[in-house]
Amino acid sequence: MPATDRAPRLRSLSRSRRPRTIALLVSNGLPLVGVVALGWNAAALMTLYWFELGIASFWAVVRALFAGRPAELDSDGLIVGALAARRAAIRVPRTDLRIRLSTLLVLPIFVPVLAGVWFVAGVVTVGVAVDGGLAPGALDSVTLAVLAIFATEGATTLVDYLYKGEYREHSAQTAIRGVFFRAGSVAVGGIVAVTLIGAATVGTDAELSAVDPGAVGLPLLVGIVAVKAAFDLAGLYRDRLTAVDESSTLEIGWAYDPPDDDAIEDPLPDATRRVRPTLRSRLFGGVASAPRHPGVAYFSALCLVGGLLFATGRVWDIAALLFAAGVALPVLLLSIDYWLRYGLVEYRVGDDALVAYDRLFGTALWRVEPWNETDLRVKRGRLDRRLDTETVVIELRDDKHRIPGIPDTEPILEVFDRRAERSE
Repeated sequence: MPATDRAPRLRSLSRSRRPRTIALLVSNGLPLVGVVALGWNAAALMTLYWFELGIASFWAVVRALFAGRPAELDSDGLIVGALAARRAAIRVPRTDLRIRLSTLLVLPIFVPVLAGVWFVAGVVTVGVAVDGGLAPGALDSVTLAVLAIFATEGATTLVDYLYKGEYREHSAQTAIRGVFFRAGSVAVGGIVAVTLIGAATVGTDAELSAVDPGAVGLPLLVGIVAVKAAFDLAGLYRDRLTAVDESSTLEIGWAYDPPDDDAIEDPLPDATRRVRPTLRSRLFGGVASAPRHPGVAYFSALCLVGGLLFATGRVWDIAALLFAAGVALPVLLLSIDYWLRYGLVEYRVGDDALVAYDRLFGTALWRVEPWNETDLRVKRGRLDRRLDTETVVIELRDDKHRIPGIPDTEPILEVFDRRAERSE
């Protein structure tokens, strides 16, 4: 980002920070009120912080679910990489919101991680502090505080993120990464709290199970709230570091721009020339792509070793099942991956553009004009020679498109001004 755009960028960040500032004041003001005015002990304070982390994780998942940019995944990954390249999305009726297919691929990873972090934080903080019990009458006030934090976090997500369109600038990864800083602040606050409580009540050499949270004085509890608030404040202003990183020539490491999803304006719906891989190449192309996915070889070897072990024990049924799985499952996975990448794609040829169209989800995958490519090659691998087909490789400045199993490449090559380099 140019340096001249730094000031507008910072002003925009300041405006978008206001709802989050309110949420921060609520999440840190309520514990202070509870400790000073309502007589909360350490158990009540740690319980609130634990629920606050769960609430932040829940709304982070909601933000990730509706992220406007595609999630960044390894495009070479088996099946997952093929699905990640798809532009498919589920539209939310009467809104501009969409749930992207790439987002649904990463959420099954993020959700268990967040659940594990929440569980561990509960064991480290609440599991120790609550042994002495909540302060009398604190349960009701803690419950009200939890509901208030849930409402403010929800309002920030619904208004600032969804209604005002901040989701357009985020992928699932960037939408959810803020909660890890929040988890760090809660964890640090909880660890500091438990350490100070233990030192103040039972000494530094005693076990944590001997901690008495009810014996902690008011100054120490206020200090714990202040430590937690300081970490939250640092997290709130981390976007300024990101803006400085984006606007300077030095790479600090805070800036990260998620993959953009530029809509393809003209997918050539009326194109008369349409090219597809041959049926035989679609049937056998998956097996031929095995060298690009070595993981399936490891799976086959594992099944083979397992089958041999059961065979030595004369457990023939299980041995035969493992041998069959070692052959059939890799072939099946490779075939699915190949069909997703190439078998279900047609290539629409226009006068000055080539469009790859996904027939499974009914969306255009990419579009290339003659002035976009930096290299053009036609290759014939072993499978191509056996099936009498060719593979076109289109090099771009920051990407590469491969079109395998084409019986006649001339319609594709005619789009480009460059003469294709042919190699065996």
